[in-house]
Amino acid sequence: MRRIWCFFLLLHLLIEPLHANSGLKVRIMQKGLDYGKKIGLEILKQRLKEERFPDWRGQEKSGVGDVDYVLSGISIKTIEFPDASVSLIPGLGIKLSTQHAYVIFSANWSIRTWLFKDHGSCTVSVSGVFVTATFNMSQDSTCHPSISLASCQMSIGGVEVKLNGTISWLHKFFTKYLENPIYRSLDTNSCPNIRQGIQQIDSQLRMLQVPIQIDAFAQIDYCLVNSPEVFQSYIDLDLKGAIYPVRNWTDLAFVPAPFILPDKNDSMLYLGISEYFFQSASLAYYKAGAFNINIAEELSSYFNITTKTFGNIIPEVAQYYVEAHPARLNLMIAAAPVVSLQPDAFAVEICASMEVLAVLPDSTSQSMFTVDITASSSASLTVFEQKLIGSLCLNRFQLSLADSRVGFFEVSLLENFLSYVLQNGVIPAANVKLKNGFPLPSLDQVTLLRPVIKVNEGYLLISTDIDYKL
Repeated sequence: MRRIWCFFLLLHLLIEPLHANSGLKVRIMQKGLDYGKKIGLEILKQRLKEERFPDWRGQEKSGVGDVDYVLSGISIKTIEFPDASVSLIPGLGIKLSTQHAYVIFSANWSIRTWLFKDHGSCTVSVSGVFVTATFNMSQDSTCHPSISLASCQMSIGGVEVKLNGTISWLHKFFTKYLENPIYRSLDTNSCPNIRQGIQQIDSQLRMLQVPIQIDAFAQIDYCLVNSPEVFQSYIDLDLKGAIYPVRNWTDLAFVPAPFILPDKNDSMLYLGISEYFFQSASLAYYKAGAFNINIAEELSSYFNITTKTFGNIIPEVAQYYVEAHPARLNLMIAAAPVVSLQPDAFAVEICASMEVLAVLPDSTSQSMFTVDITASSSASLTVFEQKLIGSLCLNRFQLSLADSRVGFFEVSLLENFLSYVLQNGVIPAANVKLKNGFPLPSLDQVTLLRPVIKVNEGYLLISTDIDYKL
């Protein structure tokens, strides 16, 4: 039974002892639990049919003396759970129950008494299996998810053994000496085996890698900040959802604002991603220097930028540099871009400076001028291969002259050119980095199915079903 419990963690794994606001919320609906039950039972049946069980051997008392028995080569042929259900117990956890389950397995048998011995093959039918078990969900001291078995009950309607051997008139007499130990073993060991399986799963949960490296610049923390909250029709999981520069886990100076997921139930799973998540990402990439780029290199596939390029639009540059020299544009972000989420609008405000330099014949560079840039962009978001992927689009920008070697000039002369530079150099370069995406909480063989993204005030909502590949 261990694997069926293991699969019900499929949804739970998508997830400090004090209550804290989270940067990311996961809501698992009853629809998702029902899907988990369906897939979990299929996995369990497939695994049990492939498993090879150890021999059962023992001794029974009879009117003709002790009966030594052995069941070997046990192989499950049929197993069904016609009335299995999974439900939520508010404030506690998940309840799994199954009624009228049955299993048929084949085996080789042998019996030995002081009077005779016999062997052959047999078919064993176990019917009327009833199991009810509940398990608690919590978090451990390392903010990993934890699971424990709260209660377990099991009963068996009956066990029937059909023997095929060489002394047929004795078969009916001795079947009870095989049926009784099979019944006792199932009745005595099933719940302890479930508990042992849950303990093994809990040990595996403690080894989950909650910090996940995104790329060379940043890593994301999916640590639980609270114990999972169980309600009548859904489970809420609060994750830290913060992004840090690689090898720099300094606590952020800002905290996530609280937000509440909407009351919806048409999807299996809901992911709420707050401004805090995106703002921490912005700060992490800023600290890692990911936003500082050489624009001339980014534009080299389009055209070469020279002092003559600027001289054509700024007379002061043409007067200062009579001969054309290669030019280099260095973009430096002055502060981490500010992310703002409003209904149906994902906005990013950027403050930067751009230094334009001339590359002289001796390979040294000489600053021509520096402009300050304030830009506003919007982002479109998609989910692809379990990652949240963004794409920026420049809406507007303003320039001001910060420093000039060539003398004062009107920055309005630069606007059209820099608009082209930003649209064809800076924004595409940023979008290349954004294509790496932010990995969403997920498990192997699980994909998000038909995800829908909606931007709300203060957070992003992803509504999705899931698909598990057996």
